[in-house]
Amino acid sequence: MSWLGAVCIFISTTWIGFELAKKVRDRPKQLRQLKVGLQSLEAEIMYGLIPLDEAFLHLSRQLSGPVAEFFLYAGQSLEASVSSVQEAWENGLSHLSASSSFKKEEIEILRQFGATLGRHDRENQQKQIRLALAHLERELAEANEAQLKHEKMYKSLGILLGLLLIILLV
Repeated sequence: MSWLGAVCIFISTTWIGFELAKKVRDRPKQLRQLKVGLQSLEAEIMYGLIPLDEAFLHLSRQLSGPVAEFFLYAGQSLEASVSSVQEAWENGLSHLSASSSFKKEEIEILRQFGATLGRHDRENQQKQIRLALAHLERELAEANEAQLKHEKMYKSLGILLGLLLIILLV
């Protein structure tokens, strides 16, 4: 019976370590997807000349994962005509912060960008998008560095912590 408990402890701590490593690994991938989404939004605004709700819904079909869901929620909020652009953006952000691996810094960059969305002419809107992209590029470099440093460490710590707990409890 004690071996069964030891195996359960080992599996659970290893699982926790791998889940933490997954969050570190997913963050750069999601940031790259978000950058692609904002670049596509820039193209839609500059050349597509379609309403923002349609642009958001179009982007949600092009992308995948939490970033696609973010644009889907924002687009559906705008389509329902019960909110302003900023409120729809905030609605999407609340879902994105809960379902993604983004840190509060990335969410704040998006929040600041969302405050300007739909309030400027196309050229100024393009400048705002490029500013947000520059900030996200900096965050992407930091996320790549963190992935290199921490992904392997979290996996190893999960395994070693499980072994330590088993030794201490036996």
